Amino acid sequence: MNFEISIRPDEGYYQGGTFMFTFLVPSSYPHEPPKVKCKTKVYHPNIDLEGNVCLNILREDWKPVLNINTLIYGLNHLFTQPNHEDPLNHDAAAVLRDNPRLFETNVRRAMAGGYVGQVHFPRCI
Repeated sequence: MNFEISIRPDEGYYQGGTFMFTFLVPSSYPHEPPKVKCKTKVYHPNIDLEGNVCLNILREDWKPVLNINTLIYGLNHLFTQPNHEDPLNHDAAAVLRDNPRLFETNVRRAMAGGYVGQVHFPRCI
């Protein structure tokens, strides 16, 4: 079972953006979590530029009692409360930790279809 979802945060740094995710649900589900990738290139401490997602319930904290809705809630939470302490994008995490105002500027620039450093991000707002 494969499908896509879009997440549109209504608060926080990423408010107004649309972010697409793919879900690949293995035959061993619910004993194994789905494989989740972000299709939208995003400047985010917990999502790398290849779309890999760092979310504990996709890895070590997965339990068969969890479900797709739980994962969607967790993904939405990443956009409302990005976590600089468990990063995949270490540069974004360092900026969030050390200079939240610059982080917000970088997020807005990326979402508008601009560059952050040498990396171009497609418009998602």
